[in-house]
Amino acid sequence: MNGKILKYLEDYSLKISVDLFAESTVGNTSKDYLESGGKKIPKYINEFWTSRQRQASRIHEISYRACFKAQLPRFFINLLTEEGDIVYDPFSGRGTTPIEAGLLDRNIISNDINPLSEILTKPRLFIPDFKEIGKRLIEIPLKNGNKADIDLSMFYHTDTEAEIVSIREYLKGRKENGAEDEIDAWIRMVVTNRLTGHSKGFFSVYTLPPNQATTPERQKKINEKRNQVPEYRDTRQIILRKSRSLLRGLTLNQVKSLRKAGEKGLFLTKDARETDEIKPDTVTLTVTSPPFLDIVQYAHDNWLRCWFNNIDPEEISRRITVTRKLEEWTYIMRRVFEELFRITKKGGWVAFEVGELRKGKIKLEEYVVPLGVDAGFKCECIIINQQDFTKTSNIWGINNNDIGTNTNRIVLFQKV
Repeated sequence: MNGKILKYLEDYSLKISVDLFAESTVGNTSKDYLESGGKKIPKYINEFWTSRQRQASRIHEISYRACFKAQLPRFFINLLTEEGDIVYDPFSGRGTTPIEAGLLDRNIISNDINPLSEILTKPRLFIPDFKEIGKRLIEIPLKNGNKADIDLSMFYHTDTEAEIVSIREYLKGRKENGAEDEIDAWIRMVVTNRLTGHSKGFFSVYTLPPNQATTPERQKKINEKRNQVPEYRDTRQIILRKSRSLLRGLTLNQVKSLRKAGEKGLFLTKDARETDEIKPDTVTLTVTSPPFLDIVQYAHDNWLRCWFNNIDPEEISRRITVTRKLEEWTYIMRRVFEELFRITKKGGWVAFEVGELRKGKIKLEEYVVPLGVDAGFKCECIIINQQDFTKTSNIWGINNNDIGTNTNRIVLFQKV
């Protein structure tokens, strides 16, 4: 096993002179074992990365349900790859892994069967000039009185709705004419992220956090309970403020690194079991988190984002794996691991993040270990990163220690 990662997992207690960690003391790693297939798989337990450690780049600050922090892929990218290596995520979501890999001068492959993933990911690899964003926003005609083709009155002031619909029509026309450029794509990405939320930094009246759009019926009840009506929000100003926030702190070298990764990168919208576009034996590291058992309804959460981007949410529902049956989930993931083994180069790695589900009764790592081994990988260890609740988890009324995912649980495989 890679000597560097053994050092971190077995001897980790800080202070370590690496930018992954803050200058604070963390207790020694505890070690346990999982019995699987007649072998003892070591489990290392500690706070290996948390929000208290090195703050991630602001370019990551795009909301998406069930996404992991940027510190997670950075941990494995730094330890297990070199500049120029290919880093892959077959379930890319908001694009945390490919963007972090780009910042670290790695080559990238990004895949997600949900087309919203590419909409949210690719523009942040091709960073536009801030002044050009403002100039383009002025050029977009905002038509007074524009109405959506669905009732959105419970979310938006009539003038705000008119602006959103105007931007939607503009972007749709640009895409259909083959004229959509990097600035348009950036604006599309930001608008997609600003549609609903719980502060004045979003287009909507106060609603649920931006990683989930509530139904119109529920929003009416929220408005009634809070005695609120949608007030006007200046969409251009909100887009500019969010753009400035995403770009804050990015260096010229980082912008160049992201663009280089984007230009050489491969962006797929495929079933993770069928990625023929990826050549065999080429990927050095996969860092990913697959859809879990019946935890997140991606299409339901993103219905309003789908509307803005002219995507059929029901089509996404049919394509994305969300199942209550563990047998179905493991059957699908078995094929995913077979595909990962095909594309991983000898000596390459897979860091497969799973959760603890149903009040701790299901620990998916116990099912994932044999799937990877059967595909041909060697299971090196299980890494359990303990962490406190997130603010979002508390908003949902979910105590992660009791119901949801209370830890990052990563099964680490190598192709030997």
